[in-house]
Amino acid sequence: MNLQDKVVLVTGGASGIGRATSIAFARSGAKVALADIDGRGGETTLGIIQQAGGDALFVGCDVSSAHDVKSLIERVVARYGRLDCAANIAAIEGSPRRIDQVPEEEFDRVIQVNLRGVWLCMKYEVTQMLKQESGGAIVNLSSAAGLVGSVRSPAYGASKHGVVGLTKSVALQVAKQNIRINAVCPGGVITPMTERIAAASGGTQAQLGSAHPLGRMCQPEEIAAAVLWLCSDEASFVTGIAVPVDGGLTAM
Repeated sequence: MNLQDKVVLVTGGASGIGRATSIAFARSGAKVALADIDGRGGETTLGIIQQAGGDALFVGCDVSSAHDVKSLIERVVARYGRLDCAANIAAIEGSPRRIDQVPEEEFDRVIQVNLRGVWLCMKYEVTQMLKQESGGAIVNLSSAAGLVGSVRSPAYGASKHGVVGLTKSVALQVAKQNIRINAVCPGGVITPMTERIAAASGGTQAQLGSAHPLGRMCQPEEIAAAVLWLCSDEASFVTGIAVPVDGGLTAM
């Protein structure tokens, strides 16, 4: 997909899906601003892109902080002059505990990062895109757990269901302003997060993969490909949808 010279923001760019998506955008010709609370990981992603000849910027950012997100968008526009696309990927997992065992602080933190973080990012991304005649495209990372129940972590499932609802609602609000907003809903993806999830449940990533009809875990690059398509002109008539990229998991 040709995204030559598009200005793209990716949150959660320090690792996993966010890193793969940042690199994929850069390879497609985009100018990439990547953000993450993990400075070391963010700088590593930045280095990978720059060593390959890409144009990129890293900004440290806590997506649950309105101040950080507002400053992030300002930094992107100051560097590149506009914002064409955004991929809101930053998220954390909840612990594998029954609802009566989950501390209130943990539930609040999951919602703060996974749902409030996406809301804040869209708020300031849309604010910028409304200033541009060209509009823009936004993709939010939900999850298969945003389409069906999550036995492992109700807090995580609630946050990802919220991302789907938020995506659809805001997509309707700004459709006439040429801003498209969609969500991608991955199944199990080979990332540091799923390594932690597998370890917490006493299993392995291979065991998690066996639950998918395709019989394996997804590579981060496969999710990145869906994100890039939704941001590209090839998806110019697509808005307000939640796309499962889950190896058939939600078809069962």
